Amino acid sequence: MILSLHSDADAERIAPTVDSHLAGGGVLAYPTETVYGLGALPTEQGLDALAALKGRHPDKPFLLLVSDREMLQATGLVLNQAARVLAREFWPGPLTLVLQGGEGILPDRLRSAGGGIAVRWTALRPLARLITLLGTPITSTSANRPGGPTAPGVEAVQETFPEALADGTLLVLDGGVLGNVPPSTLVDCTQPLPRLIREGAIPRDELRRRAGSMAP
Repeated sequence: MILSLHSDADAERIAPTVDSHLAGGGVLAYPTETVYGLGALPTEQGLDALAALKGRHPDKPFLLLVSDREMLQATGLVLNQAARVLAREFWPGPLTLVLQGGEGILPDRLRSAGGGIAVRWTALRPLARLITLLGTPITSTSANRPGGPTAPGVEAVQETFPEALADGTLLVLDGGVLGNVPPSTLVDCTQPLPRLIREGAIPRDELRRRAGSMAP
């Protein structure tokens, strides 16, 4: 099934269908501010389904998408000084931060080897509205096979995951064709000094220009 997600009104219309699909262990493909992503609920069932569809080893963690500061606080993840500055400057937006915290609230399978969990406050308004209506973060990874090209639109998602779309495992949210934007920039903020893991949509120079000594 393919549903439109171009506006807040679309988000409100499709939220019950998306909620039911996710609650049943299904996976979503959806637009973000960078490329199309795949996601599920941050539960054991959801993570199993997402790892199986993506073709990724179950021990490799996925990041979380949140829609506001209150949802982030509810996860129990902690912003240290560097993370607070980076979040103030770049959230909502294509910056993913790896944070400490979340014990007893989020599945340990979301943790990296260093103990942190990656999270991003999405800047795509219809997606943020949908996540707010769901009342829970969703997981996120690029909508491709490991090592394959990222998906700029629904057509690429359909070509990559035809079986899952046909059998109902995958629900696709169509937000149109996205620009040629790299994936989010990824910064590890689990230690006092932040560390750049992946330079993406926000270049290192821009991080340093706006966050100064709190940038990696």
